[in-house]
Amino acid sequence: MPSTPVTPDSSEPTPATGFSRRTFVAGAGAVAGAAVLGTALSACGGDSSAPESTVSVPSNAPTGTLAETADVPVGSGVITAGVVLTQPTAGTYEAFTAECTHAGCALSEVAGSAIECPCHGSRFHLDGTVAQGPAERSLTKVAIRVDGTNIVRA
Repeated sequence: MPSTPVTPDSSEPTPATGFSRRTFVAGAGAVAGAAVLGTALSACGGDSSAPESTVSVPSNAPTGTLAETADVPVGSGVITAGVVLTQPTAGTYEAFTAECTHAGCALSEVAGSAIECPCHGSRFHLDGTVAQGPAERSLTKVAIRVDGTNIVRA
């Protein structure tokens, strides 16, 4: 009587490895999934080395001065000293931390009437509210006041 070859059940461990085919495939899938998840999460860490637009502050300006009012364009803004300064309408100044509320990336610029994050494409209105995600929260306000022609921390 001829012998019939026996195909091992995929749930049975093979003598050579001690692993079943099912266990091996499941383990490989878990490793691949962890690698993909790790890559995706590291992308949300962002690059906080994005360049900031700079504003020069005169040497005779009061301590705590962020910029001169003339340096902040009407209908736009600037980023200086880790703060976004905007002037949505003539004579109205607002300030926010220059950190995106999505993943903490440094905001890179104020382009026209949009505050932009280079990491994931979030954009904010000049009043700090979200214009485009993935950010879901408004920028954090910074207390300021106008002292003559200087914008200073309050």
